Amino acid sequence: MLTLLLGTPVLSMVGAIGVALTVGLRRSGMILSLLVLPLYVPVLIFAANAVETASAGLPVTAHLSLLAALLALAASLSPVATAAALKISLS
Repeated sequence: MLTLLLGTPVLSMVGAIGVALTVGLRRSGMILSLLVLPLYVPVLIFAANAVETASAGLPVTAHLSLLAALLALAASLSPVATAAALKISLS
């Protein structure tokens, strides 16, 4: 459950950056997928490994720490990157 709490906002913020970059393009759906999928993969891997580690009864602090670091990075950079991408694509 904690992986959802940490991972979902990261995925949303990365998606917002991707949408801001492709807002003015004709075939934005395909380009958006190609842009954000490589950025989604580490979050999904860390979350899946945390669930697998927890089900084995081992400590998951390392996985959750990495997810929390990704969340902090996304929360600090996403608003700036989204605003800059929207400015560029709409001008």
